[in-house]
Amino acid sequence: MFGMIGPLGMWEIVLILVIALIIFGPGKLPDVGKAVGKGLREFKSAANSITSDDEDKDKDKDKVKFQEKAVETKETTEVKETKEIQESQDKPS
Repeated sequence: MFGMIGPLGMWEIVLILVIALIIFGPGKLPDVGKAVGKGLREFKSAANSITSDDEDKDKDKDKVKFQEKAVETKETTEVKETKEIQESQDKPS
């Protein structure tokens, strides 16, 4: 059923479950399972929010670079257009 979960085999997992049953008893075991599950969900949520924050920062950096490049391109185009207009005005007709 469980096979191998990381370095733990099936018998190690069974031993851990039996010890948990002895320590907490059958009445408290579902509550302990719920608490462990809730803790794991919160941990996973926090870990995902940290990685998403890092991804958001990377996206923001890429967006800023793209905007800077767009401004440079626009300025270069405006300079070229200005030079063309000046050259066309300087040429005798």
